[in-house]
Amino acid sequence: MRVLIVEDDAETAEYISSSLKSLGHTFELASDGKQAFLHALDSDFDVMVVDRMLPGLDGLTLVKSIRGADVKTPIIFLSAMNDIHDRIDGLEAGADDYLVKPFAFSELFARLTALVRRPPIQAEPTTLRVADLEVNLIAHSVTRSGQTIAIQPREYRLLVFLMRNEGRVVTRTMLLESVWDFHFDPKTNVVETHISRLRQKIDKPFERDLIHTVRGFGYSLHA
Repeated sequence: MRVLIVEDDAETAEYISSSLKSLGHTFELASDGKQAFLHALDSDFDVMVVDRMLPGLDGLTLVKSIRGADVKTPIIFLSAMNDIHDRIDGLEAGADDYLVKPFAFSELFARLTALVRRPPIQAEPTTLRVADLEVNLIAHSVTRSGQTIAIQPREYRLLVFLMRNEGRVVTRTMLLESVWDFHFDPKTNVVETHISRLRQKIDKPFERDLIHTVRGFGYSLHA
């Protein structure tokens, strides 16, 4: 395990680093926030231990900057600031855990290993594809066989839901809840109407249909 220790108190930094070294782990030390930010960007760490009160760049700003730079390394705050609001601020800034000083190294180490064991967060896809149909989730654009398709916002939400559930049968109730946020049956044909409109744009101009009716159950989008 490779750890970045961000701590301006020399005694605490020595306690953590010597304990890690005795267990066969490696580390780098940073005594101020600006130095720590550069370390976080330039090196690969398994986990970071960050104090709240740092010279140069305080701990909250440091963590926000690290997350803003899209560094996803797990971070635990280690701080004497023990008010509940301090802990909430730390977690909301982007930290994964918060341990209050004074602390036992055994607990810190247990928390570090728990963070390292967590599976990495998978980036959300920016594009959905089914056969020759493509939705760009950033631009909110839809194309099929390279042709741009103009659809309304509700049709877009409906299409995205169907594509995220490619190959599965989705019921009318599922569509009402997920696309229209209705948790009751409005007793209208709003789903059927929008499915029909979507088919006119997504399927009708092309050789094969992607939106299929599963009689008695709902709809399924697949090649």
